[in-house]
Amino acid sequence: MNYLDFEKPLAEIEGKAEELRAMARKNEEMNVEDEAKALDKKAAEMLVDLYKDLTPWRKCQVARHPDRPHCKDYIEALFTEYTPLAGDRNFADDHAVMGGLARFNDTPVMVIGHEKGHDTKTRIERNFGMARPEGYRKAVRLMDLADRFGLPVITLVDTTGAYPGKGAEERGQSEAIARSTEKCLQIRVPLISIIIGEGGSGGAVAFATADKLAMLEHATYSVISPEGCASILWKDAGKMREAAEALRLTAQDLSRLGVADHIIKEPMGGAQRDPEATIAAVGKAITALLADMDGQTGKALVKARRKKYLDMGSKGLAA
Repeated sequence: MNYLDFEKPLAEIEGKAEELRAMARKNEEMNVEDEAKALDKKAAEMLVDLYKDLTPWRKCQVARHPDRPHCKDYIEALFTEYTPLAGDRNFADDHAVMGGLARFNDTPVMVIGHEKGHDTKTRIERNFGMARPEGYRKAVRLMDLADRFGLPVITLVDTTGAYPGKGAEERGQSEAIARSTEKCLQIRVPLISIIIGEGGSGGAVAFATADKLAMLEHATYSVISPEGCASILWKDAGKMREAAEALRLTAQDLSRLGVADHIIKEPMGGAQRDPEATIAAVGKAITALLADMDGQTGKALVKARRKKYLDMGSKGLAA
């Protein structure tokens, strides 16, 4: 278990409980179960106390937790007959973006998402989930394909933002993001987006300009990271806590603002504590959101989607 900074007291208690049980496994004559259970109870109470009212900055930390389930985990658990499709038919295949044809509850769909990777090797391979232009152009190609064959599109968003490297900028990063966002608004099939971790900047918007946007309880969605915002406004990245408060990037704030349509509850302690339960909850949410749009014509979907984004910003936090 990887513990976040604010979870250190919890780590100590759970560590002590595990130490006692490890000692008992080595010496069968030792009876430490009562003490271990008392520590477990104390840890459970502390976990509830830590997570009952998380600050925006702590939610950012939870959203970035390396043990949260990633796009690949959701695809493997929720979709069947997944057939990955690669390349943008122009430059290369971007491994930060994965997508392809699949079945969800036996319904043919197109699934697209950011993949961060689970260990050092896969994180480097996936570029830490930061897509290059070819990744967004691949997404546009897959959305075109889904539109042509009448397949609902499901996107799984988890990125700190689009890759800002020199090569990406030379190949038209901003134009690729804009084209992907435009394509989201144009397709005549249901488009559902789930923010499973970080929804960072235009890199997230390019996949999340959807009919229905759902967020996990501790996910974040923002135009810029708190550190980036603090560096620009105060010339001090250390003021990220103040920036996180001001950005209104939590699922709860974005629901009140009318940006997020649905919040998916996470297990106590975050998705990383029970990935299987989190994945199941996301599956139920996708089922419900698809059912909401069942039977709508392509023309009606496009009209409602455009109205949704044109109206965005008219609802304030006081509403």
